[in-house]
Amino acid sequence: MSRRQGSAAVRQRNGRAQAPSVALPPVAATAPLRIAAGTLEAMKWLGVVLMTLDHVNKFLLHYQYPALYALGRVAMPLFVFVLCYNLARPQALEGGALHRVARRLALFGAAASVPFIGLGQVIGGWWPLNILFTLLVATLVIGLLSHRSQLHTVAAVALFVIGGALVEYWWFALAFAIACWLYCRQPDRLRLCVLLACCGALWWANRNMWHLAALPLILAAPHVEFKLPRAGRLFYWYYPAHLGVLWLVARTG
Repeated sequence: MSRRQGSAAVRQRNGRAQAPSVALPPVAATAPLRIAAGTLEAMKWLGVVLMTLDHVNKFLLHYQYPALYALGRVAMPLFVFVLCYNLARPQALEGGALHRVARRLALFGAAASVPFIGLGQVIGGWWPLNILFTLLVATLVIGLLSHRSQLHTVAAVALFVIGGALVEYWWFALAFAIACWLYCRQPDRLRLCVLLACCGALWWANRNMWHLAALPLILAAPHVEFKLPRAGRLFYWYYPAHLGVLWLVARTG
């Protein structure tokens, strides 16, 4: 009897014939969210239109039209989502895009502070900082979290706590931004639930639930495609410019 036949006989006598091992394929992670560039531009344009209507109603018409106020609550979640989608791209940190976005937000946020203060949107001379600074703090927090080290995480938590107290929409907008970033990186059910919860928590900033109307637009974005050219830095310029125009009209009207 050969050695192979003897081994088989021993396994048979022991009543446990061994099957060859099979290597199971690794479980693939959920692919990052994919949205067409034109669709992202459409979301930004929609946010600009809704924001402008809301600001005209607020600063020039003194909240005469409640429907415009309600529609205006949709703008901020759209801007936050588009920003965080772009920050979730793999090349955002390595290619320096995150740092460029942060510099632009700081520059144009500072420029917008003059008409923002002039329109009476601050308490005590400077607080809160305008929405571009909200997006700036969110960008910096996400940048720190991207490093995945204990030191960077501690710094991100500290910036979240301190920065959230200084900007519009406070910590609720920052939490929503982080949830959007995590979801765009890996759009699974758990992260979607976190995104929905953080969007609902914006009630503490808005004192209404109209911002939830942004969720169907966000969830539908990967499934539709618009053909719109990129507007470049137009959106950065538009925010301080339109506040400046509203300030002048309010002062001379």
